[in-house]
Amino acid sequence: MTKKPVSKESASKDAGLQPGDKAPAFSLPGDGGEKISLSALKGKNVVLYFYPKDDTSGCTKEAIDFSAAKAKFEKLNTVVIGCSRDSVASHDKFKLKHKLRIALAADEEGAVCAAYGVWVEKSLYGRKYMGIERTTFFIDEKGVIKQVWRKVKVPGHADAVLTAIRDA
Repeated sequence: MTKKPVSKESASKDAGLQPGDKAPAFSLPGDGGEKISLSALKGKNVVLYFYPKDDTSGCTKEAIDFSAAKAKFEKLNTVVIGCSRDSVASHDKFKLKHKLRIALAADEEGAVCAAYGVWVEKSLYGRKYMGIERTTFFIDEKGVIKQVWRKVKVPGHADAVLTAIRDA
């Protein structure tokens, strides 16, 4: 399936989401066909992390780290959701292969990536292309963004997010 492009204009529209902003609403198909929506999670903290692609080294490590800490997040009334432009079928395969325990949302159209400002122009060896910038949002029980991590480096990231929620 070919992914529809998201224009640079829509990609940069909400790139400035900051702590204190209301988190953009979303409703996406999740792994296993379950719907994942921000409104259904009201009353819980949400860690919404965006990653470039299922089953790549950094994305796999990040998903495994969040999965390993799932019980600690749950004790803090927090749900962790990974989001990429991969399909539900890709997410299901990724989850099964790595025994992931967190929810994965499929944003195939790219609308949620654009709304959160993570669909950006990237550069690799001088070639420019559009892609997901690894970014994490901590959204509180009322749907307000409490903290944003941009250009995430995977090692230690899940623990840093956990600490930020504990300290909030």
